[in-house]
Amino acid sequence: MRDNVLEKQKKINLYIISDSVGGTANTLGQAAMSQFPGVDANVSAYPFIRGEDTLYSILEKAKKDNALVIHTLISPTLSSLIVDYCQNNDLFCFDVLNPVVKEIEQRTNTKPLEEPGILHQLNDNYFDRISAIEFAVKYDDGRDPKGFLEADIVLLGISRTSKTPLSMFLANQNYKVANLPLVPEAHIPDTLWKVNPKKIVGLTNDRRVLNSIRRERMIAYGLNPETGYSKIDRIDEELAFAKKLYDELNCLVINVATKSIEETAAIIVNTLQLDSKKRTF
Repeated sequence: MRDNVLEKQKKINLYIISDSVGGTANTLGQAAMSQFPGVDANVSAYPFIRGEDTLYSILEKAKKDNALVIHTLISPTLSSLIVDYCQNNDLFCFDVLNPVVKEIEQRTNTKPLEEPGILHQLNDNYFDRISAIEFAVKYDDGRDPKGFLEADIVLLGISRTSKTPLSMFLANQNYKVANLPLVPEAHIPDTLWKVNPKKIVGLTNDRRVLNSIRRERMIAYGLNPETGYSKIDRIDEELAFAKKLYDELNCLVINVATKSIEETAAIIVNTLQLDSKKRTF
């Protein structure tokens, strides 16, 4: 009977339960639901759950909604409670955290801290990330070329190649990023030639994609979309200028036309072989 109901179900209730902010479980849930664009997903988040009574009341709601339950509860007591309840009430339950923690415990013969929210504590890693974000803001759009020498990554690109959002995304992974907009008429700072080419990434895009994006940008500003900024000839000139510079620098080049910010960032970190310990999860 339950299988028949699920076959006809076009709406999914997803319960994200965590003893911290719930980001890990939420990301997993969103990744799964992205595979079903035709399904209506109702996501209910319950962060900072520390008490049995609170957890039990949430599970009662989950039962009424026939929800999928995804959790990251490190407490053995709460974890057992949620597993037992879901098994007894025929609810789907997925424990994101504990199977990996237990495997590491067995392999290393080391007891886990079992401390909720430890990933988000105000430790050195947290303050490093804040510092990296401040760095990205300070050295955005080539405001101060001195930042190129201090940066872990230097992003170059013509307008609409995602330099700023990519800088901020990488900063959230603790990387110090500076970026420079490329304009054929503008002088390239001498400082750039002092940077290790292995730290430089040249961003590019397809001419038609750039034309569409720039036209939409002009329209959003209430301006005529047919400007020099959006014309194909101008875009070709900028792309050629950028390519020539990238060739001279012998740097990594990435076409962002069909890539998400996350995908581009992963390519940068892996290709440049940056310190993986800086990443946050």
